[in-house]
Amino acid sequence: MRRRRALTARGAGALIAGLGCLLAANLVGAPILIYVGILLLALTVFSLLAVHMPRRNGAVARQISTDLLTVAETSRVTLRFDLRAIRIPHGLWRDVLPDAVSGDSAGEYPPESGQLSYLITGVRRGVWAIGPLVLRTVDPFGIAQREQAFGETRTVTVVPEIITLAPLAVKVGAAGGTAHTSSSRLGQGSDNLSPRRYIAGDSMRRIHWRATAHRGQLMVRQEEEESSPDALVVLDRSSARWAAPGEDADPAFEAAVSLCASAAVHLVQEGYGVDVVDSAGILLGTLRGHEEDREGLLVALAMVTPRGEPRDLATVMGGTPPGPLVYITGRLDEETAERLRPAGAAAPMLFAAELDEGVEQTAVHHGWRVAALGPDLAEAWEDALPERMGVGDVSR
Repeated sequence: MRRRRALTARGAGALIAGLGCLLAANLVGAPILIYVGILLLALTVFSLLAVHMPRRNGAVARQISTDLLTVAETSRVTLRFDLRAIRIPHGLWRDVLPDAVSGDSAGEYPPESGQLSYLITGVRRGVWAIGPLVLRTVDPFGIAQREQAFGETRTVTVVPEIITLAPLAVKVGAAGGTAHTSSSRLGQGSDNLSPRRYIAGDSMRRIHWRATAHRGQLMVRQEEEESSPDALVVLDRSSARWAAPGEDADPAFEAAVSLCASAAVHLVQEGYGVDVVDSAGILLGTLRGHEEDREGLLVALAMVTPRGEPRDLATVMGGTPPGPLVYITGRLDEETAERLRPAGAAAPMLFAAELDEGVEQTAVHHGWRVAALGPDLAEAWEDALPERMGVGDVSR
């Protein structure tokens, strides 16, 4: 935060004029200029003392109307400012905002409503600090000024924008994202194998009812393996695919992160369980229809940056082909496209910020539906939607 000078422009002019009068009085022999110079200097000193001598302290409490601020979303910040001073000063207040958040966070103090509030809009995703609150007062002559900061900063998390996407034409499983189970029994007596405790997310079809009744808590079968057509969203954030991070945000990478969040939220709304990973296989979030899952993913995506090296897609998928597969990357060359195989995914969609010559044909040959990332993410999504499959069967 840049500190203001103790004197305003008028105050600096008064100080220079006072010194000039004293010098001119000696040069031209005009005693009146001495009195004028002393008066201007005395007025400047008096103004400085009047502004800076009073003791002030105060407490600030901020409240933001939304826990997570989405890019392009507007939220209200309300401040409760308890100022303790000899007298209530009149001046201007402003709350220091980062460049990643825009808003008119200033006003007259004390406010007529008795409450400080303003609107902010998310500009760039990330975790940013708001504050401190700065109170600026000026003496009645407009010569001296004082800026004093109060309270601590408050962080605000700006998450990627969620775009409304078109429905997925391909339905995997019995009903959209309905899971199917394939069990591998170990023969007679396997029902007596040691079960394990139920963990949130386990399928209810895996409940071991005999062990549950015996132990008084939910137990599931260890030997049962469940294969689910869950959706997988992969954000390729390897540094080779994107421009080097700098002070300004990379529009292509921001679009990729926004599409990643939008696709994950959209697929879970269609009934799929969604895993979101990066190209190195690091889990960024898991969506199973709970609001806290969604918030956790958005917070993780708010802080994601290009880094690392990619791993083989089959390794990232873990050997189990998902239902819908969304792969989002930056610059894609033909050599990388040749190695990028959907490995049996039911609905593979590939989005790239930049496609080298011949890349699209290579990717389509391997089974991908390809679209270029552009300013209109909803249009790019529609371009990559798979052909409608099994429409006649569904109608029957």
